[in-house]
Amino acid sequence: RRSSDLHLRTRFPSGEPVVPAAAMSQADFEKAAEDVKKLLKSPTDDEMLLTYALYKQSVVGDVDTVRPGMLDFKGKAKWDAWSKEKGKSKEEAMAAYIKLVGELKEKYGF
Repeated sequence: RRSSDLHLRTRFPSGEPVVPAAAMSQADFEKAAEDVKKLLKSPTDDEMLLTYALYKQSVVGDVDTVRPGMLDFKGKAKWDAWSKEKGKSKEEAMAAYIKLVGELKEKYGF
């Protein structure tokens, strides 16, 4: 196939959907944020931390707070997860968030 045919395909040969990041709108992001709350089963802690981190990176950008104290285990885990996304653009984080929520919907039901 010619590369100019890319826009005619819905999936890459790997099975990955052909969806340019620009096609993922604020509305898609907001819908994903609502959908993740309606999963039939709870995701793992690591999946929830990644969901949190990508959401915060999409909305706020790079982590902008001081790391929580040593006794705030939950706060530190969330801060650390968000910090790992540092440098990712809002658009990249939104696209990753939307993709992750889609995977979680398939895995846990919706």
